[in-house]
Amino acid sequence: MTDAPKRRLQLTRRKMILGGGLVGGALVVGYAATHPMEVAGALLTAGGPEAEPSAFGPYIRVTPDGWISIVNPQQEMGQGIHAALAAMVAEEMDADWDRVRVVDAPVNFAAYGPQMTAGSRGVSNHWDRLRQTGAVARAMFVDAAALRWSVPRRFIEVCDGIVSHPQTGRSLSFSDLLADAARQRPSPLPTLKQPKDYRLIGTDRVRRKDSLPKSTGRQIYTQDVQLPGMLVAMVAHSPRFGSKLKAFDDRDARKVRGVVDVFAIETGVAVLAESTFAARQAREALRTEWDDGEAETRSSPELVRWYRDIAAGRVEADAHIFESRGDMERPQPGDVFETTIDFPYLAHAPMETLDCVARVEGWDVTIWSGSHLATLDQVQAALTARTIPGKVNLKVLPAGGSFGRRGPVSRDYLIECVRIARRSGGRPVKLLWTREDEMAAGNYRPMVHHRAAVVLGADGFPFDWRHHIVSQGLLPFGNNPQNAEGVAGSPYFAAASTLDCRITSPDLPVTVSFWRSVGHSHTAMAMEHIVDQLARRTGRDPADYRRALYRKAGATRQIRVLDELCRRAGWGTSIETGWARGMAIHNCFGTIVGQIAEVRLDAGRPKVRRVVAVVDCGIAISPDQVAAQMEGGIGFGLSAALYGAVTLKDGIVEQTNFDTYPILRMNEMPAVETHILPSINPPTGMGEPGVPPIAPAVANALLALTGAATRSLPFLRGSDAGNADV
Repeated sequence: MTDAPKRRLQLTRRKMILGGGLVGGALVVGYAATHPMEVAGALLTAGGPEAEPSAFGPYIRVTPDGWISIVNPQQEMGQGIHAALAAMVAEEMDADWDRVRVVDAPVNFAAYGPQMTAGSRGVSNHWDRLRQTGAVARAMFVDAAALRWSVPRRFIEVCDGIVSHPQTGRSLSFSDLLADAARQRPSPLPTLKQPKDYRLIGTDRVRRKDSLPKSTGRQIYTQDVQLPGMLVAMVAHSPRFGSKLKAFDDRDARKVRGVVDVFAIETGVAVLAESTFAARQAREALRTEWDDGEAETRSSPELVRWYRDIAAGRVEADAHIFESRGDMERPQPGDVFETTIDFPYLAHAPMETLDCVARVEGWDVTIWSGSHLATLDQVQAALTARTIPGKVNLKVLPAGGSFGRRGPVSRDYLIECVRIARRSGGRPVKLLWTREDEMAAGNYRPMVHHRAAVVLGADGFPFDWRHHIVSQGLLPFGNNPQNAEGVAGSPYFAAASTLDCRITSPDLPVTVSFWRSVGHSHTAMAMEHIVDQLARRTGRDPADYRRALYRKAGATRQIRVLDELCRRAGWGTSIETGWARGMAIHNCFGTIVGQIAEVRLDAGRPKVRRVVAVVDCGIAISPDQVAAQMEGGIGFGLSAALYGAVTLKDGIVEQTNFDTYPILRMNEMPAVETHILPSINPPTGMGEPGVPPIAPAVANALLALTGAATRSLPFLRGSDAGNADV
């Protein structure tokens, strides 16, 4: 037996930033690192791979043959962000969209700022910067043409990459003017188009540019990376959260043909082999002993009861008040409406399981990974490899889904890969997690419990609302605001004179992380289902009840979405016997989404045939992609609402693959109609807002059908979840 390591050397912050210095010389249009965090980030990434030099800044490269490459600093994980970002540049540049291609940016803070794709902010964060970049480049081509033709620049026009002077009939392409344009001085204050003048943004011309390589198999993901001398690694993890490796026997594992090494790391036992098959066979041959002294050993029913006791005040626990009004200590008067709802742990379960390729050669580290938060991953890799971030060359590849698993606090797989690569003698290492690894050792959407007590006034609207959320915190600091979003600041509180909203964040070893739509994934269900029940208690139509509350709150955007949603879905009109409509409207990441679901019960199983969605997302750069995100979000959210649940038995995860963690089948996907409200406001998030409303829309339809409220998700549990039609 081999003893596990007891302690590892920890780097200090001083050691981490050793040798840091700013990288200068890159032209960055529309960006300045002025925030202290950004300045620190620039220092940390000093010396890293520089953006390819270009007279038009780091985002645009124009080639002599007329192609324009737009550099994408964001992670492409299936959401089509590359096309939206490229369209911002191409619109202001007046480039020929058919001659635009997208290339991935190197991870370089000095050139691109913090490269983090999260919070549905990939488009909104770049709206001003990339439009300015395109406008500056256009102005440089106009200046070049004006000098060549000796005409005032105001008489020059640009369209689809052609610069022309209509009065004389002269015209030149971008490629013809490239050398002259590159010598022009960039304007610090370019003139941007008005939305009424857009010819590309907001049209169906903005389509994905990666469909062909994905269709033909040429798209390279991390699992496709092949390097000379590369080894494959797998890790044996503890079956319980919080367990520590006590000892392991690797004698049988080392007998497997192709095994190179077996050793302990901080998270388990790593196996290095010449092939995936050998690595997996050797891992299965390992014999491990785990110390469960600090591990989670309870089962899910025990945890649910504990959460309920905390919310009900039967167990003493610290709570943070995130919304308050009036005299919270006064007992609630009159008839109190009380309700609770439980939410299970949820897995991310993307199609591409976790993987990473790393090579460590002294101070130099190279990583290939579908990285969500590339800047932070670069820093984390440097900490793990005992080097500085500027020596880490992180090559960001597309990811086959993520839903948050590769996000803010979930880089365990990358850390493992770098740790293992430090022991490989300079040979590159590809780390692979199987589906079972990811399901059993995942960072889940937290288990959550909501408890609400509401008193209605004489007008039928809430005047006393008490709300308690119990959920693990997503970050190791702060008051867990992520799991209060969607309740905090709700327009449904507009009529309340007394408000007491608090959150308790119990500490337990189960690892949790950001999951698509984060706290909104459960707060939308809680708030929208409560409001429907309140409306029915007063005998009012749920749409009319919401509209009145929105008016009290001055929530004009919600009213606009609600009115359009009712019109598009035929709310208030008759529907066939056995069917019912349910609605939900929710605001997250700056986007308001309303959904109406048509639902019936087939042998006790909800069947959703149609979902009508109305979206207020500001300017829709690519309407086709907005619709795709809405469809994908509804499918993702409906799958979780019907089936999603990660449960523990004696601390061990019971779901290990899609046979025990079923997902929505193709025949279960409803028809989705997406209607985008016209807007001239800046674009807001679209990657996540489609997820939260679908569960409460279905729950509210079931409430209309049966009169029974939903008290827990998923709608189907145990054997029921496994009976989906094939």
